Amino acid sequence: MAAFFLRSIMVLLFAGVFVVRSKAEYPVSTIPEALLKKAKLVKRVDETFIEVRNTGKAIYRRHYAYTVLSEAADEYAALVVGYDKFRLITDISGTLYDAGGKKLKSIKRKDIQDGNGTDGSSLITDGRYKYHNFYYKQYPYTVAYDIEVELNGIFYFPEWMPQSGPQIAVENSKLAFVLPKDYKLRYKMFRYTEAPGIKETKNTKTLSWELDNVPAQEEEAFAPEWNQLVTRVLTAPSSFEIGGYKGNMETWQQFGRFMTTLYAGRDVLPAGIKTKVKELTAGLKTEREKIDTLYRYMQQNSRYISIQLGMGGWQPLDATYVAEKKYGDCKALSNYMVALLKEAGIRAYSALITGGTEDKDVVSDFPSNQFNHVIVCVPGGRDSVWLECTSQTVEPGYMGGFTGDREALLIDAADSRLVRTPAYPKPENVQQRLIDARLDEDGTLIASVVTRCSGLLQDDLHHVMYGLSDEEKQQRLRSRFSIPNYEVGSFGYQEGSKKDVPAITEKMQLLSKGYATITGKRLFITPNILSSNTPQLIRESRRQHEIVFDYGFVMSDTVSIKIPPGYVAEAMPRPVAIENVFGVYAIRFELADGLVRMVRRYERNSGRFPASDYENMAAFYNTVYAADRSRIVLVKKVQ
Repeated sequence: MAAFFLRSIMVLLFAGVFVVRSKAEYPVSTIPEALLKKAKLVKRVDETFIEVRNTGKAIYRRHYAYTVLSEAADEYAALVVGYDKFRLITDISGTLYDAGGKKLKSIKRKDIQDGNGTDGSSLITDGRYKYHNFYYKQYPYTVAYDIEVELNGIFYFPEWMPQSGPQIAVENSKLAFVLPKDYKLRYKMFRYTEAPGIKETKNTKTLSWELDNVPAQEEEAFAPEWNQLVTRVLTAPSSFEIGGYKGNMETWQQFGRFMTTLYAGRDVLPAGIKTKVKELTAGLKTEREKIDTLYRYMQQNSRYISIQLGMGGWQPLDATYVAEKKYGDCKALSNYMVALLKEAGIRAYSALITGGTEDKDVVSDFPSNQFNHVIVCVPGGRDSVWLECTSQTVEPGYMGGFTGDREALLIDAADSRLVRTPAYPKPENVQQRLIDARLDEDGTLIASVVTRCSGLLQDDLHHVMYGLSDEEKQQRLRSRFSIPNYEVGSFGYQEGSKKDVPAITEKMQLLSKGYATITGKRLFITPNILSSNTPQLIRESRRQHEIVFDYGFVMSDTVSIKIPPGYVAEAMPRPVAIENVFGVYAIRFELADGLVRMVRRYERNSGRFPASDYENMAAFYNTVYAADRSRIVLVKKVQ
């Protein structure tokens, strides 16, 4: 009987072990059908817990499991966790599951890579990161990770945005803060209709937000920025402490006051530079002349290197260091520029801003660290002068698409405030293209192309002109146009007049074999040689989001093509003209004296338009798409 009892116990134990080992985790079969539609990734669970100990210390914990449905979502399977002197990683674990939820592999310590946060020779940082990837390719599969990080200094909290991009579905996501009862956490909710959950104990309070079963969304053309379309919650401390500095960010004035403590005493110039400032500005009559002169001096005598050492993410190197070493990051170079202007008797300010083309707008009624860049503002009676100090080539006063038309926080000890950088209206963003071409009997096109771009339309050419080698410029031109079998001969770039709205002219020689199609005695040509890049839009049954054009522009093309002798027009495209709230488009063609001529003009208006206008926009774009590809049929006269 005892032996039978013992055997029974062993069977039960082994059965229990078998059940535990075979239990499926995150099987794809349990995902609701609605979450699989249009999705490349399903966030099965994504929980973030932040336990705040005091104004300068917190514990960050995150547990998440993502099911990767296709190769398009592989990037989300990789784990990247940054750390530095303010963020100490205390734990990382992870597991890989197949489609049925079977455990395939767990992270081992040797599998986790450790790297520095540099992007090559241009970055100096004490930031590092942990990286892991299972590199699994049998779809669908699931990765699950647990992370714990100790925060020794608090200047911001992570944003909660469960649906972080198109084609991502959310099964469950949660954000929770465990706080001392007297700690003031500020938050701002977007597209979250309920109040946060609140639980209290004797010494703590917990605030939480949760989201379940959110289907994936597809990306729509010309939609608002993604973070304006989905649920998100911004959080920020009131009082905080980091790197031995204390501050408060309940108002922009208080936030700016804290920043001034980081900048205090760092605007002192060496004696030699002070003398140089006096030499450079002697005899200059206007303040603007002095600003431009000192800005160009700064450009010619310094270079940009991103430096993130200790408090270097927010505190600049002092002006003397920059003057002697001749390099600095955006904060240091801006601080140096402010010091140069101060020495010339001109009051200027560093300004915090979000650089880039995405998430550029500051949430103005939620003071917090929403910035990633620093520029300089010289306030003026009618017009302020803005200076981008990380570029050695950009014109003084020009912000461009990287920092233009958005709010920045002016750092002023007495009155820090949000101010807007210059916007560039449609008449300033102009492209004018002239093409003088010749068509040979075999259909080969030889063309001389002159393109002048101004304002935001020259930003790309500015990068090409100053940021690429000759070989890289050649490679770009070889792959830029959609004409057949073309080669680029000579090419060059030239800047226009030195103004707040700069211009660049690109000149090149093109040869395209087989540009024209020859069928018997007929010759088929498309006169719009280079500007047929307007997309064709699908007529959507139901547009979800409003339509956004951040800026307007004007593009004009004049093309002249000398055709082989003996050809006359058999079919000429009709002129096309269309105008609505989105813009104006007109194109016309003619043939006279052996010369095909095309004149084209396209204007796009900026603005925000209701989703109900999408049909009109699609009609506009598709009219342009078709007209740009109009062909002329020429026939050779019988002698």
